[in-house]
Order: sequence, then C-alpha cells, then structure tokens
Amino acid sequence: MTKVEKVLLLLKNMVYESTSPQETLKFAKYYRSKGLDVLVILWGPMGVLLAKKDKTRGSPKYDAMIQECIEIGVEFRCCQLASDMIGLKKEELIPGIEFICSKDVAELFLTYQEENQLIINF
Repeated sequence: MTKVEKVLLLLKNMVYESTSPQETLKFAKYYRSKGLDVLVILWGPMGVLLAKKDKTRGSPKYDAMIQECIEIGVEFRCCQLASDMIGLKKEELIPGIEFICSKDVAELFLTYQEENQLIINF
C-alpha cells in the first residue's frame, strides 16, 4: 500500500455562500501539520474568487487565512481559464498564489491518481 505524502485540494464552490472555503483551508492546514505536501487548486469562476486579494465581503477574513497557509508551506494555484472568464488579473491575486492552466490541472489529476495520493474536491 502506498503511503499518502501529497494532498490535492480542489475548491470550485461559491466563496461567500458556502463552508467549502473554510473547510478547504482547514484541511490544508491539518494535512500540512501532518507533514504532507499540500496543493490547493482554486478553479471555476466562483472558486478563483478566493485568490483575489483585498476581498471586501465575507467573513472570516479569507486573505489572512490563506496567507497563514502559505506561510506554513501550503501551495495555491488559481485556474487561468476561470480567472480570464471573470477578468481576474495576476496583480489582483493574493501574493504567493500563481496561475495554473487547465492542462496542468488535468496532468495533476493523473499524477496524483497514479501515485495513489489524496485528491479531495470541495
């Protein structure tokens, strides 16, 4: 049996009307505290909203929660396609979050599956 060393968390749900963002960030911190490599993919037109810095709506303060995750080593990627759809630009992203193209996300699915690593979709 393969030991889980990497976790891929996918967030696609509405940011302000769902518990999914909080769950995603809590899972990311938990798995990172266990020493696992954690990658969070923010995708879909609603999921990428979490990557936008200086959000004025919503509680808790997601920017600070994401920054805390980044500081402990959680990686974040934001879907370029969905960002383009809603007009989200690189300079609007929370520092430390990078864009990722759909093809690379598709490759990650294959890689994590082939390596029997953990993939969770919120």
